[in-house]
Amino acid sequence: MSSKKLINSVDRCVDEALEGLVYVNPGLQVLQGHRVVVRSDVQDVVKAGKVTLLCGGGSGHEPAHAGYIGSGMLSAAVAGAVFTSPPPSSILAALRSITKPGAAGSLIIVKNYTGDRLNFGLAAERAKAEGLKVNMVVVGEDCALTSADKTAGRRGLCGTIFMHKICGALAEEGKPLEEIHQVASNAAKNMGTIGVSLTPCSLPGAGPSFELKSDEMELGLGIHGEAGVKRTKLVSAKEVVTMMLDHMTNPQTSTHINLKKGDKVACMINNLGGTSVLEMSIIAREAIQQLEARGVAVERAYCGSLMTSLDMAGVSITLLHLDDTIRRCLDAKTTAPAWPVPLLPKGKSTRENPGVMPYSQKDVADKSSGAVKVPKETADMLYDMIKLSMERLIASEDELNKLDKESGDGDCGTTLARGAKGILEILGSKDNPGLPVQVPADLALSLARVVENSMGGSSGALYSLFLTSASLCLQSSVGPADWVKALVNGNNTIMRYGGAEPGDRTMVDSLVAAGTTLSEKISSTSPVQALEAAVQAAEKAAQATAGMKARAGRASYVSAERLNSPDPGAVSVTYWMKAVLEVLRAV
Repeated sequence: MSSKKLINSVDRCVDEALEGLVYVNPGLQVLQGHRVVVRSDVQDVVKAGKVTLLCGGGSGHEPAHAGYIGSGMLSAAVAGAVFTSPPPSSILAALRSITKPGAAGSLIIVKNYTGDRLNFGLAAERAKAEGLKVNMVVVGEDCALTSADKTAGRRGLCGTIFMHKICGALAEEGKPLEEIHQVASNAAKNMGTIGVSLTPCSLPGAGPSFELKSDEMELGLGIHGEAGVKRTKLVSAKEVVTMMLDHMTNPQTSTHINLKKGDKVACMINNLGGTSVLEMSIIAREAIQQLEARGVAVERAYCGSLMTSLDMAGVSITLLHLDDTIRRCLDAKTTAPAWPVPLLPKGKSTRENPGVMPYSQKDVADKSSGAVKVPKETADMLYDMIKLSMERLIASEDELNKLDKESGDGDCGTTLARGAKGILEILGSKDNPGLPVQVPADLALSLARVVENSMGGSSGALYSLFLTSASLCLQSSVGPADWVKALVNGNNTIMRYGGAEPGDRTMVDSLVAAGTTLSEKISSTSPVQALEAAVQAAEKAAQATAGMKARAGRASYVSAERLNSPDPGAVSVTYWMKAVLEVLRAV
């Protein structure tokens, strides 16, 4: 049963929410063709030689992140669908709109979720390739995790808003990108957040995201409704705050924040969306009183709906250690409406119809890279490899979905098939290909753009990162050793941004096994023999994931007892690799 929501349509709810925001704050503009909100005076900031700031993520956390755009805070924010990371194309469009080659640069602030790291990371790499100066800080201050075992990492929560304020103040002061990044990285390590929920949230057009009995509450859940660390009976506000502070400062947990008598902190009491103002004030009182009773000086306190989880009834508490720099940054002026001051256009005192900042894809149209070309027969072989690989992924949709039901939402096969169909739609014929098959470097980049847009999600970002990095190794030569370097380079890039390593039960297990084997065999055997050995290694690695504990991606939050089959991502790698081998053998 779907929940009650005051919306017009599920599909347009994010777009209409952004439009409503800029109606109220006409100093903000929506970037044409994208779910991106930008300061209307951002070009003045760039011309003044100041660093610009970008953040974003899935919608449903309002006022985060577009509500924090303004002087002294963000320059732009990118919104994805509800609880879904935005696509790299929109992130890159945002970066192009707030900086330019030769400018002071942009800092991207990202919450530590796999999809956000991948999509924002991919856009950052693309921006760097265009000559833009870009850096990224990943915020993960969740204090809920109790185990020291590797997982996808500490989730990024309401503490991200502190990063907006700190970095924004430094940027307004004219500090360089490197200094802002360093201060933000240090501050992120001295911060912690814990949340508690009384009711689940419900997505537009859907029912509750999980179930809680009327007398229950859950400690340590994520802002998308991810499972917490424990459920208890509902208790008083005083007991709730005590439980939260005890857990987030417990030295026995791997994610606690160090807090001792004499420390000075800023405290953020955040409404997760459905808690009354009366309750929030009670929680704020309890949090400050209890911290000061522990000998901790709460020098700055903030209370309100800062980073929500739609309509979830609950609260989170964030603690940030203070020093002179952080204190100065928190006290600096900002016009960001979520603090909350409506932002008016520069030099104007009345609200006008919100403007739309023009954005034309023609300005950044793909150009030939000048990379090395291959003969017609090699191009035909690449065409056949792509065609057969995509057909095999489409045929394996149901099988991969079945494997994915153990560790995810059962759509891995559908996601990969969607990307494969997108590639086949533009592949064309051998005599008239829709992809630059004669220029392998350009081909890899073209495939990267197709999968990130048609496949979407973490899988699309991973494969796009893989292909983008692989293209760098195919610029000047395309011999067997170059293809191996391309594979290894792609593997290293997705490990860097995705956070997974061999043994973490992901597609990386198969890819790295294949890359390692090819690196060992390519100089001593024929390309066919080397690839045969690589495929065997990939298949062996994929099957081995059935006995692994997941330590990255969505599966890392699933109980190990439920994971008995091979990882679908690892298995899918073997399908397209076998298709490549089949074509190579036939040559």
